[in-house]
Amino acid sequence: MSQPRLPFDPIDRAGDLWEEHFGDATAMRLATSVMRVQQLMVSALDGALKPFGLTFSRYEVLVLLHFSRSGMLPLSKIGERLMVHPTSVTSAIDRLEAQGYVERVADESDRRRTLARLTAEGQVTVKAATDAVTAIDFAITGLTERQQGDAYELLRRLRRAAGDFPA
Repeated sequence: MSQPRLPFDPIDRAGDLWEEHFGDATAMRLATSVMRVQQLMVSALDGALKPFGLTFSRYEVLVLLHFSRSGMLPLSKIGERLMVHPTSVTSAIDRLEAQGYVERVADESDRRRTLARLTAEGQVTVKAATDAVTAIDFAITGLTERQQGDAYELLRRLRRAAGDFPA
């Protein structure tokens, strides 16, 4: 982990100023902390995946294909499962295809639909990349296993309340 850039917690300082100017800062501190943790995690995960020419979002596509029964899925299904815009899926598949990790194939049951299929090289890469992200514990540092579970449940509650999935 890199050295702290400031000799103080900037979110704590912002919270103090928020309270001076606007009132209670509890929600602001939490939202800002979640956003900062997300930045730190993406940076660490992308760093672990860089030797494979992957970002975390492209790694997620490979994992999703790896988990599928046939090693292939329609591009629309990839977007649904990863909750991303179709343009993002197309971009990710373009990059992964250029790297030789996936290939596009026509759906035999519906020729209007395109499938992404994991290649043999993609299989090898997803396994090696998974070793890399698990070696850094998915960038989860400073929490016990129980704390990780508690944090997951709290964030899951927020996601459910926001309508991310049915109650």
